[in-house]
Amino acid sequence: MPINEALFAAMKAASYIKPNAGKSYKLQRVAEELIAKQAPANPKCRVEDAFAPMADGYAVPLRVFTPLVAYGAPLPEALEESSASGTPVASAISAILPAVLPKVLPKIPIKESTSSSNADGVSVNANTELPSVTPRGTILFFHGGGWTTGGINLYTQACAHMAVRLQRRVISVEYRLAPEYRFPTAVEDCYEVTRQLFAGELPISGVGGSVDVDHPQSAAPTAPAGGGDISATIPAPDPDSIVLFGDSAGGNLAAAVSLMARDRGEFMPRTQMLLYPVVGNDYNPETSPFESVRTNGTDYILTAQDMADYIDMYRSSVADLTNPYFAPLTAHDLSNQPRTLVLSAEYCPLRDEDEAYARRLQLVNDNVSCYRIHDGIHGYLLNTSAVGLVATTYRIIEHFLDGTPLEPAPGTGTTANAPEGGYAWQDVLGTD
Repeated sequence: MPINEALFAAMKAASYIKPNAGKSYKLQRVAEELIAKQAPANPKCRVEDAFAPMADGYAVPLRVFTPLVAYGAPLPEALEESSASGTPVASAISAILPAVLPKVLPKIPIKESTSSSNADGVSVNANTELPSVTPRGTILFFHGGGWTTGGINLYTQACAHMAVRLQRRVISVEYRLAPEYRFPTAVEDCYEVTRQLFAGELPISGVGGSVDVDHPQSAAPTAPAGGGDISATIPAPDPDSIVLFGDSAGGNLAAAVSLMARDRGEFMPRTQMLLYPVVGNDYNPETSPFESVRTNGTDYILTAQDMADYIDMYRSSVADLTNPYFAPLTAHDLSNQPRTLVLSAEYCPLRDEDEAYARRLQLVNDNVSCYRIHDGIHGYLLNTSAVGLVATTYRIIEHFLDGTPLEPAPGTGTTANAPEGGYAWQDVLGTD
């Protein structure tokens, strides 16, 4: 499906203006934190901070999102005034900010919170009676960002919307980032958080308040930010109700955790969802086996060169490139994996490897679904112009998780949610 011409021109310009990931990841982190500070709270969701201890003494920050009202239900009157009208963070904007950040940084107004409210926007002392909501399960979410950027602050709005839309508790994981912490630190952090969740050992510290968590490189590695004793644990959920979910590099980590869990035998996820995940290891247009690296690798914000930079910043050695926990597509054995949903994006350089991974999973696993999101670009989950794409994605997720009907729908485009011909998605495996 042809992408909107105006959007394509803007993306192409941004792709050429922005520096490559290897040169800009530090400025990217700064840009993302600035953008995250401007994000309004979601009063339909309670947001709490927690920490998970690692074997080396580091405390991995977590953010826990619990829906307060049923999806589509109105807010109680007492909360209506706290409902902000902001929109999700624009990944396309954050992607080009490093190119101009040194010039505009002094001019960016930083919105500071002056209220005594929780991160969920509800007053700490409020006695507001909210409709009773029992979450349908728990989503353990691993964020994207090429293993070098992103974080729970940047993804707070997206995770709050996820919790309310899917009526599930969402736990977002702030794993340690490369290149300061290279492979396998990130996947080991994610594995250990997952193990603790399944075992009912996930500790909570400071629940009920909000802690502004910086990137792990600047956080104290041995204690939760803000201090506090660990005094409780998140009870072990029903294993069938836990869903591993990640986008981009987070999808890579979700897939790797599932492989690790099978191999180590300590627990076994039942369900995973991978949104435009990184599963391969070669982004050289001359050597990659995937055509999307060549056709989508220059003009759609995330470039093939960016991916090569991310791979180089994440790996500890050349041998990592063929480690299935680094590049799941290289695994010789993909049997005994969870029920899996793979979502690829039409104009993403990772599209073909994502669909190849789904096909390989399908060969040895009974329950695999894969959909290509038409008009989709990498990172659209955080993109303000991609409201239609995000809505399409959640319709597919609801179909996958809850069995809701998935009827053919017209394509939405990525700028105005207006039909442009064709369908919004393609069932790649023909399972529906």
